[in-house]
Amino acid sequence: MKDQAIPLSFYMEIDISDDKLEAYLQFKNVDKNLIFNIEQLDELLKSAKIIQGVDRSKLSEIVMAPALFFQSKILIAKGIQPVPGVDGHIKLFYDLNKDAKRPVEQEDGKVDFKEVSSINNVRKGQLIAELISATPGTPGMTVTGDAIIAKDGKEPRFKVGKNVVLDPKQTAMYAAIDGMVSKTERDKINVFPVYEVNGDVDYNIGNIDFVGTVVIRGSVLSGFKVKASGDIRITGSIEGADIEADGSIEISAGILGHNKGVIKAGKHVKSSFIQDATVYAEEVIVSLSIMHSNVHATHSVICKGSKGLIVGGIIQAGEFVQARTVGNSMSTVTVIEVGVVPEMRNELVLLRSQLRSVNENIEKSGKALTLLDHLAALGQLTPEKVSMRVKLNHTKKQFIEEQGLFKERVLEIERSLEDSEKANVEVAATIYSGAKIVIGRYTKFVKDPISRVKFQLTDGDIAMIPLTR
Repeated sequence: MKDQAIPLSFYMEIDISDDKLEAYLQFKNVDKNLIFNIEQLDELLKSAKIIQGVDRSKLSEIVMAPALFFQSKILIAKGIQPVPGVDGHIKLFYDLNKDAKRPVEQEDGKVDFKEVSSINNVRKGQLIAELISATPGTPGMTVTGDAIIAKDGKEPRFKVGKNVVLDPKQTAMYAAIDGMVSKTERDKINVFPVYEVNGDVDYNIGNIDFVGTVVIRGSVLSGFKVKASGDIRITGSIEGADIEADGSIEISAGILGHNKGVIKAGKHVKSSFIQDATVYAEEVIVSLSIMHSNVHATHSVICKGSKGLIVGGIIQAGEFVQARTVGNSMSTVTVIEVGVVPEMRNELVLLRSQLRSVNENIEKSGKALTLLDHLAALGQLTPEKVSMRVKLNHTKKQFIEEQGLFKERVLEIERSLEDSEKANVEVAATIYSGAKIVIGRYTKFVKDPISRVKFQLTDGDIAMIPLTR
């Protein structure tokens, strides 16, 4: 039909989908001689208000060969789908998954089954979590040009627990104290100052390293480590484990070091007994006994409970040691040193050893130089020996400088050893032979049992003063 008198709508119709995102053209009456142009087809679309996403190439195909589409439902326009916004979320900087505990794989591929604790340590003011805002939705459009509203993403909210604070914009969460980040009921985020273990520290718990206080309602088994920036409280015992606290350490049962456990406290260590262990603290307080152990206290060691026994090992204290009984009837060697900070006394031992070594090196280099000087006087120095002579002179000079530094530090410590008048060792019951008392730079060996006595520096010697109280 070249000059179409019958409207195009007689031959075809436009069908719009329920969501108005698609428009279809379908022939309802067919005529193999049907001819029409693109403008007529545009008019048909206009009458149906189709203006968005029209497929111009498809319209051209229909105009060129309508018969090919007589039996088809042809998609001729597509709207724009609305894009919903993405929900916001809380980004945590710590893994708070309770099932996240797993042994640590080392660089060599071996697995350390003692490193399984998953404590989320945090310092005051440290960022814990941040809020990632939701994104707005992107509107769509129907084939008829109407806007389709998009759903915005949901905004998240912090679930604030204990000891955490939000910034003024409510977009970041920070720790209000040092402690452990943890989730509680309803996913509240908290920082707790105490880490508690309800049982033994074993392979189920692993080594502990915490920025607050650690409470263990059990024992720490051999080979494990517990470290805390605060205090450590243990209701059971320590068995060949390494324990370190910036604060104090309290052990209800006792310490069985097995000659490998080391206990270090910034303040005091309290225990019912210490056996075969090494202990460092400001003050050590024991109710029953200290046996075959090395105890180093910058202030004092007190063992005055119902038993109050110190036997074997070395006890060092900066000011005083108090005990009921020192040594035993078998004359077990027991050393008690007071009057200087243990670290300084141990440094003195090391310095004297280093000084001996330096003196030996000075003597050896001196002998070698004497020989080379003799050869030089005879004019028998080869170029190699000339070079050796220069190096030896330089080496000897270095040794002499080290010797001077060591001597100066030794004298400094020895002067502090002289100032030990207030230092004392007090024995409320009996001290046995085999005991050795060191106050400052003075030493006294106990040859016979003595009861109720106080050892104190008087007139350049260690005096034994009877206890009257």
